[in-house]
Amino acid sequence: MASQDWFDKDFYAVLGVSKDVTPAELKKVYRKLARKHHPDSNPGDAASEAKFKEISEANSVLSDPEQRREYDQVRAMGNGARFTAGSGGAGAGGGFEDVFGGMFNQGGQRTQFRQGGGGGFDDIFGGMFGGGGFGQTSGGYRGFGGPQKGRDMTASTTLDFQTAIVGETITLQASNGKPMKVRIPAGVHDGQKIKLRGRGEQSPDGGEAGDMVLTVAVRKHPVFELDGKNLRLDVPVTFAEATLGATIEVPTLGGDPVRLRVAPGTPSGRVLRVKGRGVHAKDGVGDLLATVQVAVPAHLNDKAREAVEALAAALPAENPREDLIARARA
Repeated sequence: MASQDWFDKDFYAVLGVSKDVTPAELKKVYRKLARKHHPDSNPGDAASEAKFKEISEANSVLSDPEQRREYDQVRAMGNGARFTAGSGGAGAGGGFEDVFGGMFNQGGQRTQFRQGGGGGFDDIFGGMFGGGGFGQTSGGYRGFGGPQKGRDMTASTTLDFQTAIVGETITLQASNGKPMKVRIPAGVHDGQKIKLRGRGEQSPDGGEAGDMVLTVAVRKHPVFELDGKNLRLDVPVTFAEATLGATIEVPTLGGDPVRLRVAPGTPSGRVLRVKGRGVHAKDGVGDLLATVQVAVPAHLNDKAREAVEALAAALPAENPREDLIARARA
């Protein structure tokens, strides 16, 4: 910030606080004003945007003890004076010497500015600007761009399958050792990243807190898999059920089984749908998708074998792989 700005602007008045305001009181007042005038809360309002920049500029100076001390000293010395080049020839008012005339040998003589030795530039301004030269990182003038956002943080957690599907509020251990409650939305996937606004590190100067990026791992379920908002599972049916048709029971996640009709001649791979028994998310409800798998008996007694052989003899002679071979050749 230019020195001229420090003379012109009353940062205490901008924030509406007294000159002896404590850091805690200053932080509280700034946050209240920042929320009120933040551009996100006043879209398209140029006046609010300008006010937000003004209070951010004031806070960035007054919230830093060293800059606040420098600001108070500069304001006390000039009380509205100007750092401007003199105009109208020698003796013209309003110049640098008008502000610091008392410091530099009354009567118009100039003190030589030199580095190092006593009486030089650094000796004169050392107390006012923190002992550092202009442009240094400690003392001197710094850049101003409003309050700094806190740093983002990362975390990870592992959830049971059902917790991931239905959603739940869980407790995480923050880096500072304190517990942190986090709401997990319904239907999160393994490896999904959830951005938690404002749950990262606090700003060092009263600005917006950082975010937390939470990576979720989901334990596998022995029966169900997640597919978007749908739940999938494989359902075995007997050869007779698939051939003749049947009504079967299919499990649901966390509920009672539901009854499904298997049509006669159902092949392996056919998907039977149960509406509304998937994930209940904010953007809709998924279904339960049951994929039929025809279970072939591994062991037959003599009577069963004879029945199967009789069935094979009664069926028309056909090769179910004929079309597959023809398409492969094409």
